[in-house]
Amino acid sequence: MTDPIADYLTRLRNAIKAKHRVIEIPASKVKKEITKVLHEKGYILNYKFEDDGVQGKIKIALKYNSRTKEPAILKLQRISKPGLRKYAGAEELPRVLNGLGIAIISTSRGIMTDKEARTQHIGGEILCHVY
Repeated sequence: MTDPIADYLTRLRNAIKAKHRVIEIPASKVKKEITKVLHEKGYILNYKFEDDGVQGKIKIALKYNSRTKEPAILKLQRISKPGLRKYAGAEELPRVLNGLGIAIISTSRGIMTDKEARTQHIGGEILCHVY
């Protein structure tokens, strides 16, 4: 696998389209941090890290609207790819859906949303857009 973050996002996207409630994904430090950001911003219900063997797993409970059955995550889009990295300074960080969505940024202080990076005046690699 050449791009583990794209694999993570694709697994989430496919689980949402298939209306799964819980999904298991192979773990890594970056994937764990992205999962924490998604939980903090209310895009997933819950998560659990399981350490079994070398790699471990992430169990994610997906979030749906109770009445309309619509998923909380409408779109996951990978921005920075291994073949073409996308970096932005604090002033050039993107606003996803005019502030309604989030961009997940990998900075020198860890993985955070575009809003948090803007308030701390730091830039970094734009990993993905979520809305």
